[in-house]
Amino acid sequence: MFLTYNIICINNIYIITFYIIEPKGYNTYESTNQRINEPNKHIINIFKVYYIKYSIVSTSTTTTTMPKIEEGIKLDFHNVLIRPKRSTINSRSNINLKRVFRFKNCNSLKSWEGIPIVAANMDTIGCFDVYKVLSKFKIVTAFHKFYDVQDFIDYQTQNGIVFNPDYFMVSTGIQENDFQRLQRILAQVECNWICIDIANGYIKALVDFCKRVREAYPDKIIIAGNVVTREIVEELILNGGVDVVKVGIGSGSACLTRMKTGVGMPQLSAIMECADAAHGVGGHIISDGGITCPGDMAKAFGGGADFVMVGGAFSGHDENPGELVTNPDGSQSKIFYGMSSSHAMKKHYGGMNDYRASEGRLIRVPYRGPIENTILDFLGGLRSTCTYINASCIKHMPLCTTFVHVSQQLNTSLV
Repeated sequence: MFLTYNIICINNIYIITFYIIEPKGYNTYESTNQRINEPNKHIINIFKVYYIKYSIVSTSTTTTTMPKIEEGIKLDFHNVLIRPKRSTINSRSNINLKRVFRFKNCNSLKSWEGIPIVAANMDTIGCFDVYKVLSKFKIVTAFHKFYDVQDFIDYQTQNGIVFNPDYFMVSTGIQENDFQRLQRILAQVECNWICIDIANGYIKALVDFCKRVREAYPDKIIIAGNVVTREIVEELILNGGVDVVKVGIGSGSACLTRMKTGVGMPQLSAIMECADAAHGVGGHIISDGGITCPGDMAKAFGGGADFVMVGGAFSGHDENPGELVTNPDGSQSKIFYGMSSSHAMKKHYGGMNDYRASEGRLIRVPYRGPIENTILDFLGGLRSTCTYINASCIKHMPLCTTFVHVSQQLNTSLV
């Protein structure tokens, strides 16, 4: 028995017909459509024929590429809880919330020490008055990118203080005027951090700008984002000279990017993927967005984030800029808005270009009093998490964290 076949191509479809050949005997020829007897004819090779026919669609350069679907569940903070485990830590007071970091791409031999929480570089959050409180806790404030050098000088002069270079960031965009502004500030203000911040961290212009900043400031800690996938994290660290990658697209309370573009990634899964990528090449990440409570922050650290940036949860306080508004029901509130909102565009740029959509919302946040109370609440929650999972410090939280996929977070029956 042996096998042979024919191949025919019709309209980019290959039809392969297989023939299985088997010797049968003499004086009889059988096929799929007929039976013939020839008793008087000497036939040397008499055989029986079977045929099997099927089609294979060819790979062609003209074939339309189908959309890809990445299988597997992606999770946000509200999809999980942290599983408790036996603990030898008997008091929250034994927990150390400070971390010490050295950064791969920063030439400075100096290490950074502090609590790895960052106030977001939004103009209602990343401001001088917020810094005054957070720096007491050794927490970093990312100043928004609408301060210029004279603003820094005037505030320090009027308040009789000197900014601690370890606990604030100078933020910048990626345009030429942004670079010039950055140069003006760093020429007169001592600062160890630079935050390069754009909404879409996937464009080539970001990597190019990061290289330029790294060449100009080899001794600064450089943060850049925002992204949510591993390949661009590695690109920014390895080729852009970035020390810390900012992770998060569409997860913020004042962000509408997911609604307007359909783009994003659930924040916890983004943290886990990007942290794995960054740590694999000697870098770090900041989780940016999605923090609604101390438990969310604990999950971010447990998922592998080195720093956690907070926006909306730090809004509505005395230190946040803006007028305290009394509502018709007697309650009080403050304005909080996304930096891609039409409100922010009108305030800082005179309006929104007609080729773009507003990707942020304006929110009235209930008045919360001094921001110090909120900071203490978050730090207390983190310490409590550590006692539940036997982590003596924030650094150990990823090693001690096991997430449980859940269908419900809280009992809200009486709320």
